[in-house]
Amino acid sequence: MATSAITAPTYDPTSTAKALADKYISGAQTQLTNQTKAASDAAKALSTLGSAISAFQTSLATLAGVGHAMLAQSATLSDTAFGTATAKSTATPGTYSVFVKQVATPSQLAYNVADYDLSGEKQPDGTYKPGTLKLNLADPSDPAATPVTINVDLAAADADKNGMLTARELAAAINQSGDNAGKMTAGIVTIGTGASATSRLVLTSAKTGAANTISLDTSGVLDANLKTALDAAPTVTSTAQDAIVNFGDPSDPTTEVKQASNTFTNIDGVSFTATKAQAPGATPITLTVGSDASGTTANVQAFVDAYNKLKSALDGLVSPGDSKNDVAAGAFAHDAGVTALRNRIVDLLRPSGVLSLASYGIVAARDGTISLDSTRLQKQLAVNPTGLDTLIGSASKAAPKGIAGALNTYLNQWSDTADGQIKLRTEANTKLQSSLTDRQASLDTQYDSAYQRYLKQYTALQALQATMQNNSSMFSALFNSDSSN
Repeated sequence: MATSAITAPTYDPTSTAKALADKYISGAQTQLTNQTKAASDAAKALSTLGSAISAFQTSLATLAGVGHAMLAQSATLSDTAFGTATAKSTATPGTYSVFVKQVATPSQLAYNVADYDLSGEKQPDGTYKPGTLKLNLADPSDPAATPVTINVDLAAADADKNGMLTARELAAAINQSGDNAGKMTAGIVTIGTGASATSRLVLTSAKTGAANTISLDTSGVLDANLKTALDAAPTVTSTAQDAIVNFGDPSDPTTEVKQASNTFTNIDGVSFTATKAQAPGATPITLTVGSDASGTTANVQAFVDAYNKLKSALDGLVSPGDSKNDVAAGAFAHDAGVTALRNRIVDLLRPSGVLSLASYGIVAARDGTISLDSTRLQKQLAVNPTGLDTLIGSASKAAPKGIAGALNTYLNQWSDTADGQIKLRTEANTKLQSSLTDRQASLDTQYDSAYQRYLKQYTALQALQATMQNNSSMFSALFNSDSSN
């Protein structure tokens, strides 16, 4: 029996409507999907580019920024038992006499305290006001000094509000006082065991120096027992004092420097930290400032590594890819601007003039990366120690010089947060992504409309086919019945 138009083909309205709606928007959807992916890839690539440039510029600032240089200097002491020293690259080579008369120490006091019943200060309204404890930091030898005061509300110190102030609650209140902010620490030390155990409130100044001597003002403490305990002479475990160092003849008072901190910066570019006092009449320490070969090598290697990392990131972003080996192209493979950026940083490593990076052992490979020959570096430094810093220059934004200055200035055209290329490109790409999102929403609406239209048509067709099939079956049955008679 031949298939009639009534019986074939039959359609499922849902799947048919979906297939036709998919075909209806297929071309536009493919184009929009590709554009959306490209915009997403561009956003990620711009983030990668920004991070790579930022990391390199941060490295430049550390190695050749204001107050920094590639040529490292070291500071060594003839006797490290009495101090430590470091030198900036700007320190002048030479030898200096240093004598440590006294090291700075913090103030530390211990008070015997217990638990105190504050309920005796209970007020008619049910609250109690045991008063305020004041802790001062000041130089006791200077009557004109204005003390730093830490106020402790004793009622607030009773954290559980049971009318009993424990030693630990008092210590916590001192540490948490808004006036404190780390100026002083309070702790509890328990002496003895069992019934004979006593608690000590130990107060320690955060800073050294006579100006940080701790004293208590108990005039505002209303509880008699607590006041008595705090008024008793404390155990002084550390007396606050200033550091005293002579830079020169220790018998010459004009060479003496006295200060609260143990770290001295009186020698330009040098930081000396006293750790132990010398005996009276002892031989002064000799502090020697000179070139640091290993430090300089480390600085140059850091520059090489930072540059290669940036170069590698740029190479990946502009890579043409390799379709034969299924290697995708970089997000900026066809972007002339980013390609020019990659090429420009390579060119900036070749300054005009007699000096070159190669003379200091910084050699370029065929792929544009650079490497360090430390032996050649040290040989050239022996001949011309200042030439390296002249060549590398300064990454200072205000006064750029040399290779570092040229690189930093050029990269600022991309990294500037106000009008740099990365900011402008990111804004444009974000706008494009927003537009693509709107277009996708519009296309989704078109799809829904087409789907509903096709669903309605093929649902009607399905119903019509069913009706005609029923009619056909009815006629077939009727005519077959007549012919049998």
